[in-house]
Amino acid sequence: MNLNKISGFIVASVVLLGACSGKNTEDSGLQNLTQYVDPYIGTGDHGHVFMGANVPFGFVQLGPTNITEGWDWTSGYHITDSTIWSFTHTHLNGTGIGDLLDIAFMPVIGDVKLGRGVIEDPASGMYSLFSHERETAKAGYYAVHLDRYNIDVELTATSRVGFHKYTFPASTESKVIIDLKSKMNWDKPTDTYLVYENDTTISGYRFSEGWANDQRVFFTAHFSKPIKKFLLSENEDPASAKEGTELKAAGVYGQVLFDTKEKEEIYIKVALSPVSIENAKLNMQTELPGWDFQKTIANADKAWNEELNKIQIKVSDDKVKRTFYTALYHTMIAPSAFCDVNGDYYGSDHQMHKKGNFKNYTTFSLWDTYRAAHPLMTIIHPEKVNDIINTMLTIYQQQGKLPVWHLMGCETDCMVGNPGISVVADAILKGYDGFDKELAYEAMKNSAMLDERGLNYLKEYGYIPYDKEPEGLSKAMEYSIADWALAQVAKKMGKTEDYEYFKKRSTAYTHYFDKETGFVRGLSSEGKFRPNFNPFESVHRDNDYTEGNAWQYTWLVPHDLQGLMNLFGSKDAFVTKLDSLFLVEGTLGEHASPDISGLIGQYAHGNEPSHHILYIYPYIGQPWKAADLIRKVMSELYHDQPAGLSGNEDVGQMSAWYILSAIGFYQVEPAGGKYIFGSPIVDEATIRVKDGKTFKVITKNNSPENKYIQDVSLNGKPYDKYYISFQDIEAGGILEFTMGNTPSKTWGTTVDILDITNK
Repeated sequence: MNLNKISGFIVASVVLLGACSGKNTEDSGLQNLTQYVDPYIGTGDHGHVFMGANVPFGFVQLGPTNITEGWDWTSGYHITDSTIWSFTHTHLNGTGIGDLLDIAFMPVIGDVKLGRGVIEDPASGMYSLFSHERETAKAGYYAVHLDRYNIDVELTATSRVGFHKYTFPASTESKVIIDLKSKMNWDKPTDTYLVYENDTTISGYRFSEGWANDQRVFFTAHFSKPIKKFLLSENEDPASAKEGTELKAAGVYGQVLFDTKEKEEIYIKVALSPVSIENAKLNMQTELPGWDFQKTIANADKAWNEELNKIQIKVSDDKVKRTFYTALYHTMIAPSAFCDVNGDYYGSDHQMHKKGNFKNYTTFSLWDTYRAAHPLMTIIHPEKVNDIINTMLTIYQQQGKLPVWHLMGCETDCMVGNPGISVVADAILKGYDGFDKELAYEAMKNSAMLDERGLNYLKEYGYIPYDKEPEGLSKAMEYSIADWALAQVAKKMGKTEDYEYFKKRSTAYTHYFDKETGFVRGLSSEGKFRPNFNPFESVHRDNDYTEGNAWQYTWLVPHDLQGLMNLFGSKDAFVTKLDSLFLVEGTLGEHASPDISGLIGQYAHGNEPSHHILYIYPYIGQPWKAADLIRKVMSELYHDQPAGLSGNEDVGQMSAWYILSAIGFYQVEPAGGKYIFGSPIVDEATIRVKDGKTFKVITKNNSPENKYIQDVSLNGKPYDKYYISFQDIEAGGILEFTMGNTPSKTWGTTVDILDITNK
């Protein structure tokens, strides 16, 4: 089945969309790169990606929501599903936990039972079946036919406004249901409100608790046609609904009634705000005052093209182009704007704040994104970095620590470590200065010195004992990474005592290394390794390892590979163990996390703790091994079909790994910007960097067979390092790789850091 097949009912719209896109890209000098974006990639298997209409980093993610619940529906949509119960204005992208799906709209015909219903009984709710043959998706645009009601739906968006187009059949019972009550199994409404303001305007809000425990979304909706009747109710029985002007309750339904002619189009604009209904109206007036649906589609397409053009690639294989630009698209769904056009925002102190002097963001999946998504952002989105850091510092001021996993103004404390420290440190070390650096240092240090999430034991023992704290090993190893990043900033800022303290604490991982087995193992408060050790076993959230096992976590030392090698006792032992990672096979156990996916031996590319491991080989003078594995991952674990991701997208991290690797380098150390060379698959990449400069990567003799770097030049001069610095990328210039089909005997075989001698 071709999942991009465009059905007849939307051909005219898509033709017009293409015409608008072409004109906009031609006028602006941009390449038409949205043609390579396929939002279906990652909607299959365990990708969990968002499906729908939005603009880059926008607050609104407007899309279909399936009735099905479960782990593969955390974004609300999965390619295997054929149900839609509503079109919701907020979604997550690729997470392992679900939430959002707020402010649901659903066009229907007749007196249907309200709410989601259950899949076994179509009459139990308002959901409709649909076919992928009558569905299409593009960057900034989504369309589908609802079989149950014979209604065509088209969606587009601005940053804060969702724009709906419903084409109804002839009926005196045409309705649009506004559902503020229905919930998925991870979320429930706590306070909702609907108000009929006039015959074309409905407003309200939905407060809820779930993963984000105090979530608030306000909205106003404008209809293109006067409303015939407006009904309100608190339960699903349509007979219980009564005419009224407002209703406040834990869960509210509204029914907007119309008479429609055959093929009559009704448009609805829905503006969101995290602050107030009045601000939602301001957002509407500012971003979408008119009713030109096709222009809004074209504007969304243009917004995506402007961002996608930050990296222009040349490659002969269109499959690679689709994979690359869809990946780049997925890196720009979040962090999403979490403020109004006037700067007002909802803070981590659960207060409404007026006119912030920065752009506030939300959806920080930092345990994932500190590894590649933020390092990519520092290269191609320099205009956003200061706002991201200022958001994080404001979160610190309001909640007493940097964000861990922040969503809609709420700290979820999901995952382990202090990943926010690495992101702030990375920005400082790369020279970003649009924020208070002393405040930034205070935020990092104070976050590292709290007594929560095992940090008290880290300070007491120098590690986190398994008999004191669950997942203690993973927590301590992630804290080690953040402590190293913090130490580098302390050194840069002349805070010598702090540098020594955090540098020492960054070696906490060494306590867990068992020289007899060559693995990191849980350690008790008495200094004894956990008994009954099985390096393959991974007990989900009830063991030493977070979403992983000993094979994977032994390498979670991106900040101190020399120190890790020292623990093995020799380079030969280190390399033998690393080689084994990609060859051994074993059972993870029946209680293993489903996140451990994309396996090559025990290397798990589908989950983030493994993402740097392939790039260890260049540190030890064996870059050809990295090339073999990197090419294997890019060709086998990423592709242009719905199952084209080997694990959760995790808010852009999976895709950011691909983007950087396809260009030819990856940041291994958590902060500072040393990008390690791998094996580029694009023939050429022109990257727009800071101050209007460009950094070009040229790959000579590139092919699937020619995957080994033979030599490198930078700005026309021979370059013998196995990495490039952020400063060299930011300065602009030309990096050239010459590739060959056999490993070079000279390039990359000498090591300037890991020079331990065999013993």
